[in-house]
Amino acid sequence: MKATVISLPSVTATRRDLLIGGGAALAVATLPKPAPAATASTALEQGSSTMSYITTNDGTEIFYKDWGQKDAQAIVFHHGWPLSADDWDNQMMFFLGQGFRVIAHDRRGHGRSTQTDTGNEMDTYAADVAALAEKLNLKEAIHVGHSTGGGEVVHYVARSKPGRVSKAVIIGAVPPIMVKSEKNPGGLPIEVFDGFRAALIANRAQFFRDVPAGPFYGFNRPGSEISEGVIQNWWRQGMMGGAKAHYDCIKAFSETDFTEDLKKIDLPVLVMHGDDDQIVPYADSAPLSAKLLKNGTLKTYAGLPHGMCTTHPDVVNADLLAFFKSSS
Repeated sequence: MKATVISLPSVTATRRDLLIGGGAALAVATLPKPAPAATASTALEQGSSTMSYITTNDGTEIFYKDWGQKDAQAIVFHHGWPLSADDWDNQMMFFLGQGFRVIAHDRRGHGRSTQTDTGNEMDTYAADVAALAEKLNLKEAIHVGHSTGGGEVVHYVARSKPGRVSKAVIIGAVPPIMVKSEKNPGGLPIEVFDGFRAALIANRAQFFRDVPAGPFYGFNRPGSEISEGVIQNWWRQGMMGGAKAHYDCIKAFSETDFTEDLKKIDLPVLVMHGDDDQIVPYADSAPLSAKLLKNGTLKTYAGLPHGMCTTHPDVVNADLLAFFKSSS
C-alpha cells in the first residue's frame, strides 16, 4: 500500500524553554565489570539507586532506562547522534504519565554505554537493540527513533523477530540515505560529512556547542527563542560519549542505505519531519521514506527544526499519542 501523505498547516506553538536536568549533577560511581557473556543482564546497585545494563556478545555494556508497569504497552525510544537516552526525557515523562511502559537506551559509544572503538555501524546497532528486546522480552512494542535513531529503528524493525514490534515512528530521520550519489542526487555531498569529522577531531567540545546553538534547534533562525539550557544539555549528552564512536557513527548515519529495509517493513510507520530541518533536509528524506514503506504515513511540520521533539513537545507528543492509540 502506498504511503498516505498528510501535510499539516504551519505550527504556531511558542517555543518554550524546557527544564532539562535542572542543573542536577551526574553521580559518578565505580561500577563492577561483569564478565563477558551473551546478552547477560546486569543491575549495578549504588546504594539506593540502580543502573541497568545488558552485556552484548562482544562485551559491550548497553545502558537503558525502563520505567512503568512491565505489562503495559512498551515504547522504545532511539536517540540521535551524538546524544543519549536523556534526549527523550520529555517524551518518556509524558508517555509514562499516559500509562505506557517507556524504555530508552544509550547506543554503544554514546552516553553511559561502553565507549567502543568497534561495532559503531548499523548492523551492530540493530543487533544491540535485538539483544535488549530479547532480554526485556518485549512483545508488540512500539519503536520511536529520531535522526540517527530513526535509521536504527528502520534497520532493527526490518530484521526483528515476529511479534516483537507492532508499530514504528521515525522523526527527522536519516533514511533512505543522506549522502549524495548517482542513485541519490538530492543528497548532501560527502564533503559535508568530512567536515563533521574534521570538526570533531579538531575541537569536539566546540563543535558540540555550535550544533545545538545553531541549526539543530533552529536557534540560528530570526526570531527564534534560544534556550541556553537546551544547548547545554545537548553538549552534556554529547560529551558523555566516546570520540571514536561518534566519529564512526557519522559514516553510519550518512552512508547507510536503508532503502531495502524500508521496503521490507509492512507494519504501520509514522514518518514525522519538520520542513525547516537543517540537519536532515526534508526533501531527500521523509517523503522518500514514506513512499518506500508499505504502510507509511507522512506528517510534515511547516517551519519546525530537526530538534522539534524538544522545541515543540506538545505538538509531537499529541501526534505520537494519536498514532499509538489508532487501529492502523
